[in-house]
Amino acid sequence: MTRKFFGTDGIRARVNTPSMTAEMAMKVGMAAGAHFVRGDHIHRVVIGKDTRLSGYMLEPALVAGFTSVGMDVVLVGPMPTPAVALLTRSMRADLGVMISASHNPFADNGIKLFGPDGYKLSDDDEMAIEALIEAAARLAPADRTGRARRVDDAQGRYIHAVKSSFPEGLRLEGLKIAIDCANGAAYKVAPEALWELGAEIVPVGVGPNGTNINAGCGSTAPQTLQETVVASGADIGLALDGDADRLIVVDETGRLVDGDQLMGLIATSWARRGLLKGGGLVATVMSNLGLERRLQADGLTLQRTKVGDRYVLECMRERGFNVGGEQSGHIILSDHATTGDGLMAGLQILAELVQSGRRASELLHVFDPVPQLLKNVRFSGGKPLDDNRVKATIADAEAELNGRGRLVIRPSGTEPLIRVMAEGDDEGQVKAVVERICAAVAEAA
Repeated sequence: MTRKFFGTDGIRARVNTPSMTAEMAMKVGMAAGAHFVRGDHIHRVVIGKDTRLSGYMLEPALVAGFTSVGMDVVLVGPMPTPAVALLTRSMRADLGVMISASHNPFADNGIKLFGPDGYKLSDDDEMAIEALIEAAARLAPADRTGRARRVDDAQGRYIHAVKSSFPEGLRLEGLKIAIDCANGAAYKVAPEALWELGAEIVPVGVGPNGTNINAGCGSTAPQTLQETVVASGADIGLALDGDADRLIVVDETGRLVDGDQLMGLIATSWARRGLLKGGGLVATVMSNLGLERRLQADGLTLQRTKVGDRYVLECMRERGFNVGGEQSGHIILSDHATTGDGLMAGLQILAELVQSGRRASELLHVFDPVPQLLKNVRFSGGKPLDDNRVKATIADAEAELNGRGRLVIRPSGTEPLIRVMAEGDDEGQVKAVVERICAAVAEAA
């Protein structure tokens, strides 16, 4: 069955277009609430949001939807996505909701849903909610409608949980850390947690105004952080995205460090300390071949999944891994969290920095990346990847790269694009392969 509203990470769209209006948010609240009202106990939903202007519109609409079907609502205000997942579970709620479009511009927004266990919903649950969105609402009797209240100490609860993942007895004293919160959901909790652990903080992106989330800051626009790290003499810089579920790091020289290097460091470190489960880590097909080779050299494995942190997490749960993530910086540490948590991942990196006594530039160079090139080809209709000439070109490229590289070709899940990625030891060969395939796809499109 084809999805109409849910994508790979909840519902996401430009505000005040059909999929992201106040009316739609209310319908989602009614549908999700009706789906999770099970039994006679008092049902509860936790709602958090990032700092987008449209959160003021969507939050009360969701409250109206949930209360109309008999759910009590707990509002926690601007909080990271992983905080909402954590609070949903710790408050014994039936459902968690995060209002956020993650790293997208402020004009977009989204609705992410978590089950009572703090994990993102299954495909079956999302399909059931989609059906209810378009059906007649099952409203509660007048005496069973829900109530709403705000929880003032939610930020403190999350900070305590994040700090609990940091090695006991370790402190960050003597470290100067630049932290870029993308003018988003972590603008208070991230600097506070690092300060409480003893660090000297250089804050960036901590002045949200409703429209500046992810604007020239955060993990998708790290130039300001790079400049700040160098200018301030910081030991390291951490960049979060708008809802703080991803992390990119900047070393003391201003060099960017992506999720592959960070996952490699955490996995190899945890393996040495006897903490790693599953004998390796889980990443997507986009992670660099250099990471896979480094892990293999240490006797560890790299299990690959489709693009999307939900697929990474599914594989981790099925096969017993406790470290996984994406090159983009979604890092899941399942011993501590049920979803990607940029701040928690950052604390693991900082712990290694303190314990090793090395500079960030030395510590974070875990492997030499293999040359990798990704290009997008836009198409107007049809299925270009089914074209026989495209298939033949791809087959020739796979044969050419066999043993020396890797090819990943996939349609985008959100746009009419074909993504063509190749990597290999010969940079010139990689570029030529990608250009040939892109040309074939463009001709077929």
